[in-house]
Amino acid sequence: MEVREKSENIDFHFSTERDYIREEDIMRQRIKQVNIEEIKIKIVLTGGGTGGHVFPLISVQRALKKLAESRLLTLETIYLGPDGFSEEAFKKEGVKMTKISAGKLRRYFSLLNFLAIFKLAIGLCQSLYHLWKFIPDLIFSKGGYGSLPVVLVGWLYRIPVFIHESDSVPGLSNKIAAKFAKRIGVSFNKTFDYFPKDKTALVGNPIRLELFLNQNKEAARQHFGFLNDKPLLLILGGSQGSQRINDLILEMLEELVKNDIQIFHQTGQNNIREVSAEAKIILGNLPNIYSGYYQTKGFFEEKEYILALMASDLVIARAGSGTIFELSAAKKPAILIPLAEAAADHQRLNAFEYSRAGAAVVFEETNILPNLFVHQIVELFKNRDKLIDLANRANLFFQEDSAEKIAKEIFDLLKITA
Repeated sequence: MEVREKSENIDFHFSTERDYIREEDIMRQRIKQVNIEEIKIKIVLTGGGTGGHVFPLISVQRALKKLAESRLLTLETIYLGPDGFSEEAFKKEGVKMTKISAGKLRRYFSLLNFLAIFKLAIGLCQSLYHLWKFIPDLIFSKGGYGSLPVVLVGWLYRIPVFIHESDSVPGLSNKIAAKFAKRIGVSFNKTFDYFPKDKTALVGNPIRLELFLNQNKEAARQHFGFLNDKPLLLILGGSQGSQRINDLILEMLEELVKNDIQIFHQTGQNNIREVSAEAKIILGNLPNIYSGYYQTKGFFEEKEYILALMASDLVIARAGSGTIFELSAAKKPAILIPLAEAAADHQRLNAFEYSRAGAAVVFEETNILPNLFVHQIVELFKNRDKLIDLANRANLFFQEDSAEKIAKEIFDLLKITA
């Protein structure tokens, strides 16, 4: 914490003892007010650079800012980590971004590991300079390979490190970072098995708070031009889209539409032209009544993502922890298709942890047969009670105040109690 000192030359003339006491009290209050207003908290945010890291960091940043303002403190934050699509998102929050090099270490033999070690070395040197220049009070890390240089250098400088693990099974970076962290936050009870219990807390997964605000479903559908009297299926392939989910949806597209199901398909920015062109051919021979049943979107900005969730009746998505907790917050029934190549198989483990609560249906990608999958979707839409039960159980999984819990943990770690 940075405290700037101010001094004032004050002349005192007292006619009575009462005046002396009153003026002394005023002086104390003024000194106290100056000291409070001049306290600055400096925090570094770091993470892997994907949406799964960026959005929780933004949520925590918002909670920290709100908590600091409530205590008349000044908060200054910077993001130190690899680039991604994160620069614009942080800019909107008033968070300065400083890019560093980072290399992804693989748990198997690969020549790319040699390049990753070289990038890690560069990232360590960059972190040495930027952390020395900024001198933060604390580092908050969301994990991912991009965070490791910052955490290691932070420990070297004796800067307190708070890490957060979103997945049910921690990734390699957080397993390493945990050895240097003062505090660890986790999203799943299962994750306690991997960290020292005396410095680990269940805080949930911080998400964008707007997701659980009461949105109008009809207005959301009107915004995109979907019908109110037909079910809407939302497809989420993650921030970059999923080629295999795209192919699966295109293979099922005609049958889904013929069953009066509207589809809003987030394809990934790099895939949208190809998917849209193929869908146009598939739907070209169907009656005009179905012309507005299918829409594509490369990537959802925050407000449109919220509206898309509100408009939908059922969501098909990957099983990243961020997606799971956002679906839970939005109270949306879901079919989860875990990414088979996810590190440490964490998406599959996330999905089954979530489904054990009765909050979603899980399909492993290798076992999906398009015709049977269409049948499952159609049957879910016919069974309204099942959809309502999935939605209610999903919402029970969610911890609404996760970002606030993390912000308070950070303030406690900094011993800020006033």
